[in-house]
Amino acid sequence: MELIRFITSHKPIVAAARISDRIDTIITSLSRAAVPSQELPIMESMQPALELVVSTTFEGSTDPVGGSSENQLAACKIFEGILHQLLSLKWTEPALAQVLGHYLHALGPYLKHVPDAAGVVINKLFELLTLLPITLKDTPANHARHARLQICTSFIHIAKTADKSLLPHMKGIADTMAYLQSEGRLLRAEHNLLGEAFLVMASSAGIQQQQEVLAWLLEPLSKQWTLIEWQNAYLSDPIGLVRLCSDTSFMWSLFHTVTFFERALKRSGIRKNNPNVPSTNSMHPHPMASHLSWMLPPLLRLLRAVHALWSQSVTQALPGELKAALSMSNVEQASLLGEGSSKVSKGSVAFKDESQIDISTAGHCALNENDIRNWLKGIRDSGYNVLGLSTTIGDSFFKCLESHVVALALVENIQSMEFRHIKQLIHQVLTPLIKHCPSDLWEAWIEKFLHPLFLHCQKALSCSWSNLLHEGRAQVPDISANLSKTDLKVEVMEEKLLRDLSRELCSLLSVLASPGLNSGLPSAEQIGHTSNIEKSSLKDVDAFVPNSLIAFLLKHRGSAMPALQISIEAFSWTDGEAVTKVASFCGSVVLLAISTNNLELQEFVAKDLFYAIIQGLSLESNAFASADLVGLCREIFVHLAGRDPAPRQLLLSLPCIAPPDLLAFEEALAKTASLKEQKQHMRSLLLLATGNKLKALAAQKSTNVITNVTARSRNPGSTPEVSAEEDDLLGLVAIT
Repeated sequence: MELIRFITSHKPIVAAARISDRIDTIITSLSRAAVPSQELPIMESMQPALELVVSTTFEGSTDPVGGSSENQLAACKIFEGILHQLLSLKWTEPALAQVLGHYLHALGPYLKHVPDAAGVVINKLFELLTLLPITLKDTPANHARHARLQICTSFIHIAKTADKSLLPHMKGIADTMAYLQSEGRLLRAEHNLLGEAFLVMASSAGIQQQQEVLAWLLEPLSKQWTLIEWQNAYLSDPIGLVRLCSDTSFMWSLFHTVTFFERALKRSGIRKNNPNVPSTNSMHPHPMASHLSWMLPPLLRLLRAVHALWSQSVTQALPGELKAALSMSNVEQASLLGEGSSKVSKGSVAFKDESQIDISTAGHCALNENDIRNWLKGIRDSGYNVLGLSTTIGDSFFKCLESHVVALALVENIQSMEFRHIKQLIHQVLTPLIKHCPSDLWEAWIEKFLHPLFLHCQKALSCSWSNLLHEGRAQVPDISANLSKTDLKVEVMEEKLLRDLSRELCSLLSVLASPGLNSGLPSAEQIGHTSNIEKSSLKDVDAFVPNSLIAFLLKHRGSAMPALQISIEAFSWTDGEAVTKVASFCGSVVLLAISTNNLELQEFVAKDLFYAIIQGLSLESNAFASADLVGLCREIFVHLAGRDPAPRQLLLSLPCIAPPDLLAFEEALAKTASLKEQKQHMRSLLLLATGNKLKALAAQKSTNVITNVTARSRNPGSTPEVSAEEDDLLGLVAIT
């Protein structure tokens, strides 16, 4: 493909002519083949090449055809010939129609420069769509449902690449959509995709156009979505979703409504590099802002009901198929084991393939376990995304909702959540919520989520990591009882789930410590590289709270204690990625301890955190983060050893150090103001004091160019002997 790009960049006419000849040959071969589907792979293989040639030909150009270069004008003639050939095809088989749709959207950049051709392409796509039959379930012999969805995604591709060329056709597209829907010839999943394409088109016209399109698309949905009757019928008690599963048409209608909310949030708002859309600093509100007040309350009730299904009291009362649907699917298990299907090719439009989970708007067909599982997963996936995206569009989310209502929906049943669901909740909802919550609303919002989250995760992760490290099995709640507990694959899945949640939680801790949320916290550079900090300059933690989320967290003991416990336990998890993320959190905690007069925080950092970091350096898995960990040790010793005896006591408790070694180390620190040299001194001392037992440092051991701290020969009595059984231990003495 890179060769095609190179040739097109230098000789676009040659590339266009070659691709045109090749497509002509393939289409001719297909038309003569007794079984055209056998020739289909060759046709499919040429589509990416056509897309690359077209996009490269017009790369960086914004001029219509009249202002294009001679090469582009000549190439346009060739692309025009390809388009006419594609438009003349009368393919009605699902696989052929799908490929034809892909070829048409490959010409999107051409349509941007030749807008007069956009209308015929739109008409052809609708022709392909309407010629394919509506089927509720695809079969191996008939993939019409999937092909129809793919054709709808071609509208999205063209809307993205053709830019303003589609604007004159928006009314015609809207009228066609309305007509097909009134005739029952357009399913909800297809309408959602076409609606998404509509939003992409509108984004090239500006905020006002987006608002008008959103009103047109969302108003019909709001009439059903906001009705209190269905909410009371299905969401007012824990077993309400059981009743909803018997009303399949309404159940899937809710699903498609939530997925469209997600699409609307993703596609509306500011479009990068679009001069027609005001910048994010303008006074224009986000086009979705006015819709959140009616969209989100029913969604929160729905998510609360979904979360409740996993609580023990509710699970016991569920019918068999619904109870079975709570377990992981075979696809999810395969994904954890790395046995999933190949990734979607780069540049393709990501969309949920709803071909297997769409049903007729009439009738009440019975649901099986897989249908229910797909519905639950879809509601959770899209619902979380809707909430997370809603937090990013200004303060509308925080002003139109009560924090306790959101907390009730999301974390009321967190103790019953499985690890994969907690990870998803953190990643999709809680992290963006914390990032975008205005500082004046921290008190009203943040604590309600962090307290139950940290409290539960600290206990759950501590237990599972202990099981993994001491018994070889993580024993996470996601693995159902019907899976063999002795199966090696189960052990692998459990460990993967444990590590995924651990890393996500540590990532959240690093977000809490991010500079943007801690502008009031002094940086390491501001504090300096020496211990000369006047006690009179130390402040109370309260002074930092308005402009530091770390200070806010530590001010709230209920959240702070489990969060700090997680941070020190993470160093023993044998997960270098988690340690790398938690190190930034610990760094901010250290800076706050240095800058405040809070003795409890100072003691935690000087004793518990310092101890945990040194222990963490004994694990080879932490080698990648070793430089950060040594840096934390340096900061703690330099700035807190003069205010707390714990750092010196901990170092002297190491098995291979004597007081003169520590004295030499301190003298070496005093002689240099270089941060790099101070870190090297710290590293050398730690290696010396542990007899080179710190595997994280030994794994990245380099030549020591600083020789102020050296190993000293001592008589055998001065150093305690380390037995073979204790070879992997540091032997730190407990300080009480």
